[in-house]
Amino acid sequence: MSAWRKMLVGADTSLVGAIRIIDQGGGQIAIVVDADDRLLGVITDADIRKAIVRGMDLQDSCASIMTATPIAMPASSSRTDQLELMRRRHIRQVPLVDGDGKVVDVALLMDLVAANYLPNTAVIMAGGLGTRLGTLTANAPKPLLHVGGKPLLETIVRQLIDQGFSRFFLSVNYRAQMIIEHFGDGSQWGVEIGYLREHTRLGTAGALHLLPPGIEHDILVMNGDILTKVDARHLLAMHSANAASVTMAVKDYVHNVPYGVVELDDNSNVTGFKEKPSHRYFVNAGIYVLSPRVLPLIPSAQYFDMPALFEAVRAKTLKLCAFPIREYWMDIGHPEDYEQANVEFVEHFTASEMQSPDDVGRKS
Repeated sequence: MSAWRKMLVGADTSLVGAIRIIDQGGGQIAIVVDADDRLLGVITDADIRKAIVRGMDLQDSCASIMTATPIAMPASSSRTDQLELMRRRHIRQVPLVDGDGKVVDVALLMDLVAANYLPNTAVIMAGGLGTRLGTLTANAPKPLLHVGGKPLLETIVRQLIDQGFSRFFLSVNYRAQMIIEHFGDGSQWGVEIGYLREHTRLGTAGALHLLPPGIEHDILVMNGDILTKVDARHLLAMHSANAASVTMAVKDYVHNVPYGVVELDDNSNVTGFKEKPSHRYFVNAGIYVLSPRVLPLIPSAQYFDMPALFEAVRAKTLKLCAFPIREYWMDIGHPEDYEQANVEFVEHFTASEMQSPDDVGRKS
């Protein structure tokens, strides 16, 4: 089967099926076609995340969220024209159709540019004390705790390398030398790693003031205690498409009240009952994309958390957007989280992702 056929889905395919195609089809898109392969619409990763924000049921059909007037090009169009259109419209995939509107191929930006390199800088916050983990961090910083047989921070770095990042800064404070000795300058992975040395605690955003001047591209910022399958390229793409100054990854969180809830008015009169209600929230997932233009909002040598930066961004009426996470995500903050992460690692991460640098020289 041609690779592009793996991106095709029917209009009645569930959103769960579309997610599977987007994740596994190789093009980060699901192309909706009829029984004769005529183009009906497209669904992108961003469309799925917007559906999650709206609270849609993932068993709903693709027809419920697809873009019914997708951008397409004739199969006879040149690669130059395809690349020009994608850059102009800020898209990464274009279905190619014949004279009858049937999909006969899919042009992918990553194939046309033939490169995996990203010019963006990745900053990983690895300076926390890890006090919530108790004795686990008595002799080592939390990012160096082993999850799945190797340091958590190494898993994060290697994932980002696989996604195209080659320039890293690690924010370090507690037992900083252990992290520096483990990662060095990054040459063992073929990348550049520098360090933002916090001599006093600077919070979750304050260390960004230590970045060198002259950064021109959007910056990925990530906490060093997160185990996730999120592809940062999707986050960067949504940030760019929204022309945002800051994009915050958020995770859907449901709190189930285990009791019947009684509603009262100001005079203690009972006005209603709700039996074991659920409350749905989006929580900060500790992964961000920042435009370089927000860096001057971060004060020098002061404790400054991300929420303070978000408020400064809003005060300047700059755009702050959310990126809903639908992939595996875990914040390793407590001993039980650490135990759970080690259990779940094998399920969610492949054998190749567990290797150390020495181990690696169509419808539905």
